[in-house]
Amino acid sequence: MPKASAFSPAGISSFFEICDRTVDGAPIVDLERVGARGGGFGIQRGVLTEVTVSEAKANTIRVLINGVPAPEAETTRTVAEMLLRRSSKFYEVTVNHKVDVPIGAGFGSSAAGALTAALALSKAFELPLTYNQIGRIAHVAEVQCRTGLGTVGPLMLGGCILTIEPGAPGISVIDRIPLSDNYAIVAGVFGAIPTRQVLASAEKRREVNRWGKKTLEAILDEPSVENFMACCLEFAEKTGFMTPRVRRLAKLAEQAGAVGVAQNMVGEAVHALTLEENAAEIAEAFKQVLPNENILVAKIDFQGARLVRHETF
Repeated sequence: MPKASAFSPAGISSFFEICDRTVDGAPIVDLERVGARGGGFGIQRGVLTEVTVSEAKANTIRVLINGVPAPEAETTRTVAEMLLRRSSKFYEVTVNHKVDVPIGAGFGSSAAGALTAALALSKAFELPLTYNQIGRIAHVAEVQCRTGLGTVGPLMLGGCILTIEPGAPGISVIDRIPLSDNYAIVAGVFGAIPTRQVLASAEKRREVNRWGKKTLEAILDEPSVENFMACCLEFAEKTGFMTPRVRRLAKLAEQAGAVGVAQNMVGEAVHALTLEENAAEIAEAFKQVLPNENILVAKIDFQGARLVRHETF
């Protein structure tokens, strides 16, 4: 029974601009051209996915999240269906996601799940696909299921990421702000904000796009991590995403010596960029308002999503 495993960093989005309409406001039909401009971080915690496939008389797909059946994992199911269509055989497929970050709070878990499923299933089905071709499948599934717009491409790269032009991997233009590996992210999570809710509100979209465009321009004018974080915090404020609780957490991080702090997009959560030796101090400050299990500390991932040895699961 063929098995394969893949890991993807979680992708924390710090700001974004929705790019799913043409200049004259018509919806973009080609899902590979739909996406987002924006920026954020890949972190060393994320999604580890194990797939097992066996030949069968008809295709069946079972998805588990942390060992529990997850019929709601629509994006992963869509990836599996797209890849099964490329195979000449029928399979019984089991996809098991081990998710090491909060779901629905701006950590890109659906994109990481889709991408790791695509990587592992391509391997298990022995499909001859390049890294970008696999990424495009995951991207299209995310856009189609409305769980995200532009997270897949950045997860393939890691680091401090800037998406300059939208679209699927191979179409989008992605850059990075250089960063040494002695930085860490400390995140504090209050709860989720459904992505679909944001994508569906015309007023919210207008605000996001107005400030998303300005934020990218301001970062590109001075591409340092300090300016990146400051611009992203302003984006959260101007777009109305910031709640009083998020504002308080951001203040605590700044007082504890963070390099910068921003809100997760989209989630009622904060991520602080800090030098590794200062991470414990910021986590301690967050404990004033959050229980321990809502605080996450992780180094930045510079490798991006990848196949891993099956035994590591």
